[in-house]
Amino acid sequence: MSKKLWRCLPISKQEPQINEEIRDKELRVIGADGTQLGIMSAADAQHIADEKNLDLVKIAPQATPPVCKIMDYGKYRFEQAKREKEARKNQHTVEVKEIKLSLNIDTHDFNTKLKNALKFFAHGDKVKVSIRFRGREMGHSEYGYDLMKRFAEACGDAAKIERPAKLEGRQMLMFMAPVPQKPTK
Repeated sequence: MSKKLWRCLPISKQEPQINEEIRDKELRVIGADGTQLGIMSAADAQHIADEKNLDLVKIAPQATPPVCKIMDYGKYRFEQAKREKEARKNQHTVEVKEIKLSLNIDTHDFNTKLKNALKFFAHGDKVKVSIRFRGREMGHSEYGYDLMKRFAEACGDAAKIERPAKLEGRQMLMFMAPVPQKPTK
């Protein structure tokens, strides 16, 4: 096989075996209505599926003997795609927002940045708080730790510190995550 062909093959999406693809000697067969039809050969199970104008689908290949179900495979695939689409629509991706503070930030600017951080927490996003030290400010990193501590305390119950303030080169970073809201009754 050439290298180009390998790139277009799917990695993990493995379709179940259907109809003539099933080559096992004996199978545990489940009917279209969910009843157990028992253990039989693949040919007999395929014959029953053909009589009902349905497909024979292997749903548990790791079982001994493998479990197959008689169903309308096209309808099953459609419903499965519909469920996956609904799950994707309802999921929320967590983003990391950044708040940049400076060592000599004024009270009003601090409150504005705090208000933005609280808004991010309300949306369920994580926040990366950073302070960039310039010039002689590097000699006073303890002021940065104090500012980070003040910011974390001001966030209060809306967020928890995921990674405490740490000086990395000329930048001090702290990561905060929203506290999950408890549903009210």
